[in-house]
Amino acid sequence: MVDEKLRNEKRENLRKGVYLLPNLITAAGIFAGFYVIISTIDGNYSRAAWFILLAAIFDGLDGKVARLTGTTSKFGVELDSLADVISFGVAPAVLLYDWALRPYGKLGWLAAFLFVICGALRLARFNVQVTTVESRRFVGLPIPAAACIVATCVLLFYQLGGTGTIRMVSMVLLVFVLAFLMVSNVPYISFKDPELFKRQPFRMLVLSIMLLIVIIAKPEVMLFLIGMVYLVSGPVVYYYSRRNKPHQDPPPAVDS
Repeated sequence: MVDEKLRNEKRENLRKGVYLLPNLITAAGIFAGFYVIISTIDGNYSRAAWFILLAAIFDGLDGKVARLTGTTSKFGVELDSLADVISFGVAPAVLLYDWALRPYGKLGWLAAFLFVICGALRLARFNVQVTTVESRRFVGLPIPAAACIVATCVLLFYQLGGTGTIRMVSMVLLVFVLAFLMVSNVPYISFKDPELFKRQPFRMLVLSIMLLIVIIAKPEVMLFLIGMVYLVSGPVVYYYSRRNKPHQDPPPAVDS
């Protein structure tokens, strides 16, 4: 009876319509992810990498626009999750396989699939825990961050003079590391923290402008470094938080 009532409410909400602006931005992210696949098929790996980063921008915008305009909805949340699977799961996996993993045969496409399935599991866990987990931290590496790290690796390769495809064991290892971190309990800083958008000291503005200038000067190198710093930050914080936890002595034995 309750389930039937909920289904009727959902159908009624859809009849009333959907919010246009945030869902259009999400659709733009899906388009960017799809174009990553098209560019990969055409062998334009550099363009594919840039479109992953563009999809990440759309992913960051849709939620903020929805919250600022008061147009958040269950439909938008579900569409956003599907967009993430396409743009940050399937698209970078196809790029990875065609650019670096194809020479490894079965191991290559299995590694690419591992990236997709771990990303999907990460999204499913996030959707379940979204109301119970601290907003300042992500549990596990976010799938958009994992996809952007893949993209920056491709961009750095071309910046350093690479051409065509690459065959390096390090890329296989990177895929396994990213897949593991996405489904791990390692905490990562969330850039959706509302505190980041409140008033900050003046020096933070100066530092942000300086960082922006450096990124614009060498975007391929700087984006790669930023991605690597973010990747490593989670395990480092996790290690030191575990290390600094107060040691609890075992309870004294009770004589029988």
